[in-house]
Amino acid sequence: MLQKGLFTGKKVMIFDMDGTLIDSVGIWNAVDEELIKKIRTNDAEVDGLQHQRDIALRRLSREENPYMAYCGFLGQKYGSPLSAEEIHTLRYAIAQDYLQNKVDYKPGADVFIRRLKAAGYTLTIATATRKANLTLYRTQNKNIMSKAALDDYFSLIYAREDAKEMKPSPEIYLRVMNELRAAPSECLVFEDSLVGIEAARNAGMDSVAIYDKHSDGEREQINALATWQARDYAELIDLLPPETPDR
Repeated sequence: MLQKGLFTGKKVMIFDMDGTLIDSVGIWNAVDEELIKKIRTNDAEVDGLQHQRDIALRRLSREENPYMAYCGFLGQKYGSPLSAEEIHTLRYAIAQDYLQNKVDYKPGADVFIRRLKAAGYTLTIATATRKANLTLYRTQNKNIMSKAALDDYFSLIYAREDAKEMKPSPEIYLRVMNELRAAPSECLVFEDSLVGIEAARNAGMDSVAIYDKHSDGEREQINALATWQARDYAELIDLLPPETPDR
């Protein structure tokens, strides 16, 4: 449950990207569904793509390139003769139209980050999203650019390539903290997924679980581990203090 003092003592706001700031998780399900149709040669089940991807990426999180390994997993499961590298290339070719033209902020997210910036907080992104995708969001996605261009609001933007280990490892959060010389108690993390909430907890940081329907399968665990839960950004906007926080 959210509280009036949610932002008390906080200086650094750390956001995940997919499913947290932007409404994109369902889009990646659509991308993977189209990808599997192109590569499959067997009758393996295609249901539950979100859960399948989450489980696979958690297992592969320590790989040098977890998403390449994930594409190798898809190739094996669906009997594709293509290599992991070929499937990876095909996956991101399919994704281009979605990333440029269909991905958008979650309702109210752009308003929230504008209000946070105006109130004097330092905003950062720490995500498993690839740099190439973030570059599209920063330079070509008109939905995002017209509402709140990322480079205008976020002091640091760390992508998948900026950490050796994926969440639930706290590595990428700790990097933000060290770069900004902030204590864990001064940071507030916004996440939608269980692995993200686990990473925040592992970093010793408070977290807000932003509701995303694609994480409903892990809702009980998310709510148990998150410091607070928010139905949407409107709920958070109502709790923002009017004054600039002390530095």
